[in-house]
Amino acid sequence: MQTKDSQIIIPVGNLLAPGFNLKFHPVSITLTGMENERTNVQTGTYRSAYRIADLAAEERPRERLARLGANTLSKSELLAILLRVGVEGENVIDLSTRLLKQFGGLKGIHRAEFEELCGMRGIGPAKAAQIKAAIELGSRMVEEDPEERPAIHNSQDVYDRVQYEMMALTQEHLWVLLLNTRNQVLSIEKLYKGSLNSSTVRVGEVFRAAIQRNAASLIVVHNHPSGDPTPSPEDIALTRALVQAGKLLDISVLDHVVIGLGRYKSAMSLSEGY
Repeated sequence: MQTKDSQIIIPVGNLLAPGFNLKFHPVSITLTGMENERTNVQTGTYRSAYRIADLAAEERPRERLARLGANTLSKSELLAILLRVGVEGENVIDLSTRLLKQFGGLKGIHRAEFEELCGMRGIGPAKAAQIKAAIELGSRMVEEDPEERPAIHNSQDVYDRVQYEMMALTQEHLWVLLLNTRNQVLSIEKLYKGSLNSSTVRVGEVFRAAIQRNAASLIVVHNHPSGDPTPSPEDIALTRALVQAGKLLDISVLDHVVIGLGRYKSAMSLSEGY
């Protein structure tokens, strides 16, 4: 075998007529076997093509977060920090963007089942677990020390307190927030799951925990998986029944908040706060 002018010349003997040779130009070959890494045979160089470290320094989400703060990063960049590595032909930021688009944003990812995430190209069990763990940490952040919990003053406060978890629910749920005399949340009782109306919700069940915990007041909250938080006639009827029962038990029902997709409605007027 001879080399000439960056070409490899391989004599093939009697396979071709005398005086003929086959000429091959060198090519770059991609070797598989190590996730997200490539070796260039021609140059002998090695590079990892789909990790955050492969991006230009000014484009790396971790460095941008450290320099500018987490609030300056896009959703794709924040998710890329969790995922760390992309897949063949798609860097980690593009993978994050595709994931957000596929599920309709962060709320959709939150609502997705673990198996759904695992089924996405580039998202195996390890990455799906990282995403779910990060979401759960955010959810638990609101479970602060009782003395440090902000007081509930209006429907917006109720929404802020429960929407992170409730927006992931695919069925209708009814919860009861028990409040102390300072309108701080003592506990959240998760009572019902399924189609709700004034006939299926037992008023005694709603007040049972409030009596046991010696709560000063309570707030009823439930979700509409359809995304439209407009209270139904059944929601209004249930609210009236609960208010009347609360007067008899000397436990104020401050509100009945209906949670939709990114918004809420109150079944009671709270324009002046509690």
